[in-house]
Amino acid sequence: MMRILSAAVTIGLLLGCSSGGEAALQFDGVTALSYIEAQMNFGHRIPNTEAHRRTGDWILAHLRSRADSVLVQEFDHVTGDGDTLHLRNFIGKFRPDVAERILFVAHWDTRPVAEKETNLGRRRLPTPGANDGASGVALLMGVADDLQREPPAFGVDLLFVDGEDYGDFGADRDVLLGSRYFADNLPEDYEPLYAVVFDMVGDINLRWSQEGYSRDGAPEVVDRVWRTARDAGFGNVFRSAVGTWITDDHIPLQRAGIRAIDVIGWPYDHHHTTDDTLDKVSGRSLAIVGTVALALVR
Repeated sequence: MMRILSAAVTIGLLLGCSSGGEAALQFDGVTALSYIEAQMNFGHRIPNTEAHRRTGDWILAHLRSRADSVLVQEFDHVTGDGDTLHLRNFIGKFRPDVAERILFVAHWDTRPVAEKETNLGRRRLPTPGANDGASGVALLMGVADDLQREPPAFGVDLLFVDGEDYGDFGADRDVLLGSRYFADNLPEDYEPLYAVVFDMVGDINLRWSQEGYSRDGAPEVVDRVWRTARDAGFGNVFRSAVGTWITDDHIPLQRAGIRAIDVIGWPYDHHHTTDDTLDKVSGRSLAIVGTVALALVR
Protein backbone atom coordinates (compact mmCIF):
# COMPACT_ATOMS: atom_id res chain seq x y z
CA MET A 1 0.00 0.00 0.00
CA MET A 2 2.87 2.39 0.68
CA ARG A 3 3.85 4.55 -2.30
CA ILE A 4 7.21 6.22 -2.74
CA LEU A 5 6.97 9.85 -1.67
CA SER A 6 6.74 12.30 -4.51
CA ALA A 7 9.87 14.21 -5.41
CA ALA A 8 8.22 17.51 -4.46
CA VAL A 9 7.33 16.29 -0.98
CA THR A 10 10.79 14.79 -0.39
CA ILE A 11 12.67 17.87 -1.63
CA GLY A 12 10.47 20.14 0.47
CA LEU A 13 11.13 18.04 3.54
CA LEU A 14 14.90 18.08 3.04
CA LEU A 15 14.94 21.83 2.50
CA GLY A 16 12.88 22.31 5.65
CA CYS A 17 15.25 20.18 7.72
CA SER A 18 18.24 22.19 6.59
CA SER A 19 16.87 25.55 7.67
CA GLY A 20 16.99 27.44 10.82
CA GLY A 21 19.18 27.41 14.03
CA GLU A 22 17.75 24.24 15.58
CA ALA A 23 19.67 21.35 17.09
CA ALA A 24 20.35 18.32 14.91
CA LEU A 25 17.21 16.26 14.40
CA GLN A 26 17.54 12.74 15.78
CA PHE A 27 14.27 11.33 14.41
CA ASP A 28 13.64 10.09 10.86
CA GLY A 29 10.97 12.48 9.61
CA VAL A 30 11.16 11.17 6.03
CA THR A 31 10.15 7.67 7.06
CA ALA A 32 7.50 9.00 9.44
CA LEU A 33 6.00 11.04 6.62
CA SER A 34 5.84 7.88 4.51
CA TYR A 35 3.85 6.25 7.34
CA ILE A 36 1.30 9.06 7.05
CA GLU A 37 1.05 8.51 3.31
CA ALA A 38 0.58 4.77 3.81
CA GLN A 39 -2.38 5.42 6.10
CA MET A 40 -3.90 7.85 3.61
CA ASN A 41 -3.62 5.18 0.95
CA PHE A 42 -5.80 2.84 3.02
CA GLY A 43 -8.60 5.43 2.94
CA HIS A 44 -10.75 6.84 5.72
CA ARG A 45 -10.03 4.89 8.92
CA ILE A 46 -13.59 4.97 10.23
CA PRO A 47 -14.56 2.15 12.61
CA ASN A 48 -16.34 -0.80 10.97
CA THR A 49 -14.92 -0.06 7.52
CA GLU A 50 -12.50 -2.17 5.49
CA ALA A 51 -9.95 0.68 5.48
CA HIS A 52 -10.10 0.76 9.27
CA ARG A 53 -9.55 -2.99 9.55
CA ARG A 54 -6.65 -3.01 7.10
CA THR A 55 -4.99 -0.04 8.80
CA GLY A 56 -5.27 -1.75 12.16
CA ASP A 57 -3.71 -4.93 10.80
CA TRP A 58 -0.87 -2.87 9.32
CA ILE A 59 -0.16 -1.10 12.63
CA LEU A 60 -0.27 -4.42 14.46
CA ALA A 61 2.18 -6.04 12.04
CA HIS A 62 4.56 -3.10 12.43
CA LEU A 63 4.46 -3.34 16.22
CA ARG A 64 5.00 -7.09 16.20
CA SER A 65 8.11 -6.63 14.07
CA ARG A 66 9.53 -3.91 16.37
CA ALA A 67 8.37 -4.26 19.99
CA ASP A 68 9.46 -6.83 22.56
CA SER A 69 5.83 -7.76 23.18
CA VAL A 70 2.43 -6.63 21.89
CA LEU A 71 -0.97 -6.56 23.57
CA VAL A 72 -4.24 -6.18 21.65
CA GLN A 73 -7.39 -4.96 23.39
CA GLU A 74 -10.45 -5.87 21.30
CA PHE A 75 -13.77 -4.42 22.41
CA ASP A 76 -17.19 -3.39 21.15
CA HIS A 77 -18.94 -0.10 21.80
CA VAL A 78 -22.65 0.53 21.28
CA THR A 79 -23.17 4.13 20.17
CA GLY A 80 -25.95 6.46 21.20
CA ASP A 81 -27.64 5.63 17.89
CA GLY A 82 -27.53 1.90 18.62
CA ASP A 83 -24.68 0.98 16.25
CA THR A 84 -22.04 -1.49 17.44
CA LEU A 85 -18.45 -0.46 16.72
CA HIS A 86 -15.74 -3.12 16.62
CA LEU A 87 -12.58 -1.51 17.99
CA ARG A 88 -8.98 -2.39 18.81
CA ASN A 89 -6.26 -0.82 20.93
CA PHE A 90 -2.66 -1.87 20.28
CA ILE A 91 0.09 -1.69 22.90
CA GLY A 92 3.71 -2.23 21.91
CA LYS A 93 6.00 -2.79 24.90
CA PHE A 94 9.74 -2.18 24.94
CA ARG A 95 11.78 -3.59 27.82
CA PRO A 96 8.66 -5.07 29.45
CA ASP A 97 10.72 -6.30 32.41
CA VAL A 98 11.58 -2.74 33.53
CA ALA A 99 9.34 -1.38 36.31
CA GLU A 100 9.82 2.34 35.51
CA ARG A 101 7.76 2.93 32.37
CA ILE A 102 6.74 5.79 30.10
CA LEU A 103 3.55 5.67 28.03
CA PHE A 104 3.16 7.35 24.63
CA VAL A 105 -0.33 7.49 23.09
CA ALA A 106 -1.90 8.32 19.70
CA HIS A 107 -5.30 7.59 18.14
CA TRP A 108 -5.46 5.76 14.83
CA ASP A 109 -9.08 6.23 13.69
CA THR A 110 -10.45 9.12 11.63
CA ARG A 111 -13.62 11.14 11.91
CA PRO A 112 -16.72 10.11 9.91
CA VAL A 113 -18.02 13.68 9.47
CA ALA A 114 -16.32 16.98 8.64
CA GLU A 115 -18.61 19.19 10.70
CA LYS A 116 -16.27 22.20 10.61
CA GLU A 117 -16.50 22.55 6.83
CA THR A 118 -17.54 26.05 5.75
CA ASN A 119 -19.31 24.44 2.78
CA LEU A 120 -22.48 22.96 4.30
CA GLY A 121 -22.71 20.39 1.53
CA ARG A 122 -19.41 18.83 2.63
CA ARG A 123 -20.14 18.47 6.33
CA ARG A 124 -21.39 14.90 5.98
CA LEU A 125 -18.16 13.81 4.27
CA PRO A 126 -15.45 12.04 6.28
CA THR A 127 -12.14 13.69 7.17
CA PRO A 128 -8.95 12.36 5.50
CA GLY A 129 -7.06 12.60 8.82
CA ALA A 130 -3.51 13.28 7.61
CA ASN A 131 -2.71 15.31 10.71
CA ASP A 132 -5.63 14.39 12.97
CA GLY A 133 -4.92 10.69 13.31
CA ALA A 134 -2.18 9.67 10.89
CA SER A 135 0.52 11.99 12.25
CA GLY A 136 0.37 10.62 15.79
CA VAL A 137 0.43 7.06 14.47
CA ALA A 138 3.41 7.86 12.24
CA LEU A 139 5.25 9.39 15.18
CA LEU A 140 4.76 6.32 17.38
CA MET A 141 5.71 3.98 14.54
CA GLY A 142 8.90 5.95 14.02
CA VAL A 143 9.62 5.79 17.75
CA ALA A 144 9.14 2.01 17.55
CA ASP A 145 11.69 1.85 14.71
CA ASP A 146 14.23 3.72 16.79
CA LEU A 147 13.62 1.77 20.01
CA GLN A 148 14.16 -1.49 18.16
CA ARG A 149 17.58 -0.25 17.03
CA GLU A 150 18.53 1.19 20.43
CA PRO A 151 16.61 0.08 23.53
CA PRO A 152 15.43 2.90 25.80
CA ALA A 153 16.68 3.73 29.29
CA PHE A 154 13.16 3.18 30.64
CA GLY A 155 10.42 0.74 29.82
CA VAL A 156 8.32 2.27 27.05
CA ASP A 157 4.76 1.45 26.03
CA LEU A 158 3.30 2.71 22.74
CA LEU A 159 -0.50 2.78 22.88
CA PHE A 160 -2.54 3.18 19.68
CA VAL A 161 -6.13 3.90 20.71
CA ASP A 162 -9.19 3.40 18.55
CA GLY A 163 -12.49 5.29 18.36
CA GLU A 164 -11.18 8.63 19.60
CA ASP A 165 -12.81 10.75 16.94
CA TYR A 166 -16.08 9.00 16.20
CA GLY A 167 -18.89 10.86 17.94
CA ASP A 168 -19.94 14.20 19.44
CA PHE A 169 -17.34 15.99 21.55
CA GLY A 170 -19.79 18.71 22.54
CA ALA A 171 -22.13 16.16 24.10
CA ASP A 172 -19.23 13.93 25.27
CA ARG A 173 -20.83 11.02 23.43
CA ASP A 174 -19.06 8.20 21.57
CA VAL A 175 -15.62 9.82 21.74
CA LEU A 176 -12.29 8.87 23.36
CA LEU A 177 -13.48 5.27 23.24
CA GLY A 178 -10.10 3.57 23.11
CA SER A 179 -8.48 5.62 25.87
CA ARG A 180 -11.54 5.16 28.07
CA TYR A 181 -11.42 1.42 27.54
CA PHE A 182 -7.70 1.32 28.29
CA ALA A 183 -8.19 3.44 31.43
CA ASP A 184 -10.93 1.07 32.62
CA ASN A 185 -8.87 -2.05 31.78
CA LEU A 186 -5.31 -1.21 32.74
CA PRO A 187 -2.81 -4.05 32.73
CA GLU A 188 -2.31 -5.46 36.21
CA ASP A 189 -0.20 -3.21 38.49
CA TYR A 190 0.31 -0.76 35.63
CA GLU A 191 1.63 2.54 36.99
CA PRO A 192 3.70 4.42 34.39
CA LEU A 193 5.82 7.34 35.50
CA TYR A 194 3.82 9.50 33.13
CA ALA A 195 2.04 9.48 29.76
CA VAL A 196 2.21 11.77 26.74
CA VAL A 197 -0.55 11.87 24.14
CA PHE A 198 0.65 13.03 20.70
CA ASP A 199 -2.14 14.46 18.55
CA MET A 200 -1.92 16.52 15.35
CA VAL A 201 1.87 16.62 15.49
CA GLY A 202 2.57 16.90 11.76
CA ASP A 203 1.24 20.37 10.91
CA ILE A 204 3.55 22.27 8.56
CA ASN A 205 2.91 25.38 10.66
CA LEU A 206 4.19 23.69 13.81
CA ARG A 207 3.46 25.54 17.05
CA TRP A 208 2.57 24.43 20.55
CA SER A 209 1.29 26.02 23.68
CA GLN A 210 0.79 24.05 26.87
CA GLU A 211 -2.66 22.43 26.86
CA GLY A 212 -4.78 23.58 29.81
CA TYR A 213 -5.90 20.25 31.32
CA SER A 214 -2.32 19.01 31.03
CA ARG A 215 -1.01 22.06 32.88
CA ASP A 216 -3.69 21.64 35.56
CA GLY A 217 -3.47 17.85 35.96
CA ALA A 218 0.21 17.03 35.50
CA PRO A 219 2.29 20.24 35.53
CA GLU A 220 5.52 18.41 36.32
CA VAL A 221 5.13 16.32 33.16
CA VAL A 222 4.48 19.43 31.06
CA ASP A 223 7.60 20.99 32.55
CA ARG A 224 9.64 17.86 31.78
CA VAL A 225 8.53 17.71 28.14
CA TRP A 226 8.91 21.43 27.49
CA ARG A 227 12.31 21.50 29.21
CA THR A 228 13.43 18.54 27.10
CA ALA A 229 12.26 20.34 23.96
CA ARG A 230 14.05 23.52 24.96
CA ASP A 231 17.27 21.64 25.74
CA ALA A 232 17.03 19.98 22.31
CA GLY A 233 16.84 23.40 20.65
CA PHE A 234 13.10 23.62 19.99
CA GLY A 235 12.02 26.32 22.43
CA ASN A 236 10.68 28.31 19.48
CA VAL A 237 8.19 25.51 18.76
CA PHE A 238 7.28 24.45 22.31
CA ARG A 239 6.14 27.78 23.70
CA SER A 240 5.74 28.31 27.44
CA ALA A 241 2.32 29.99 27.29
CA VAL A 242 -0.78 28.06 28.36
CA GLY A 243 -3.22 27.67 25.46
CA THR A 244 -6.65 26.07 25.14
CA TRP A 245 -8.25 23.43 27.38
CA ILE A 246 -8.86 20.50 25.00
CA THR A 247 -10.79 17.27 25.54
CA ASP A 248 -8.48 14.52 24.32
CA ASP A 249 -7.19 11.06 25.21
CA HIS A 250 -5.21 12.32 28.21
CA ILE A 251 -8.43 13.02 30.13
CA PRO A 252 -9.47 9.37 30.73
CA LEU A 253 -5.88 8.54 31.62
CA GLN A 254 -5.75 11.34 34.18
CA ARG A 255 -9.01 10.10 35.70
CA ALA A 256 -7.42 6.65 36.05
CA GLY A 257 -4.59 8.18 38.08
CA ILE A 258 -1.97 8.39 35.32
CA ARG A 259 0.07 11.61 35.10
CA ALA A 260 -0.90 12.26 31.47
CA ILE A 261 -0.53 15.30 29.24
CA ASP A 262 -1.48 16.22 25.68
CA VAL A 263 1.11 17.43 23.17
CA ILE A 264 -1.30 18.70 20.54
CA GLY A 265 -0.77 20.99 17.56
CA TRP A 266 -3.50 23.51 18.25
CA PRO A 267 -4.97 25.51 16.67
CA TYR A 268 -5.04 23.53 13.42
CA ASP A 269 -6.76 25.33 10.56
CA HIS A 270 -8.02 22.12 8.91
CA HIS A 271 -9.35 20.38 12.02
CA HIS A 272 -12.42 18.23 11.24
CA THR A 273 -12.55 19.33 7.62
CA THR A 274 -11.97 17.58 4.30
CA ASP A 275 -8.76 19.61 3.87
CA ASP A 276 -6.81 17.61 6.47
CA THR A 277 -4.70 16.14 3.67
CA LEU A 278 -1.11 15.05 3.05
CA ASP A 279 0.01 18.48 1.81
CA LYS A 280 -0.77 19.95 5.25
CA VAL A 281 1.81 17.84 7.10
CA SER A 282 5.59 17.97 7.21
CA GLY A 283 8.33 15.45 7.85
CA ARG A 284 10.32 18.23 9.48
CA SER A 285 7.55 18.75 12.04
CA LEU A 286 7.47 15.03 12.75
CA ALA A 287 11.26 15.04 13.10
CA ILE A 288 11.10 17.80 15.72
CA VAL A 289 8.46 16.10 17.85
CA GLY A 290 10.05 12.69 17.38
CA THR A 291 13.42 14.03 18.53
CA VAL A 292 11.79 15.29 21.72
CA ALA A 293 9.96 11.98 22.25
CA LEU A 294 13.19 10.00 21.93
CA ALA A 295 15.02 12.38 24.27
CA LEU A 296 12.39 11.67 26.94
CA VAL A 297 13.22 7.96 27.00
CA ARG A 298 17.00 8.05 26.46
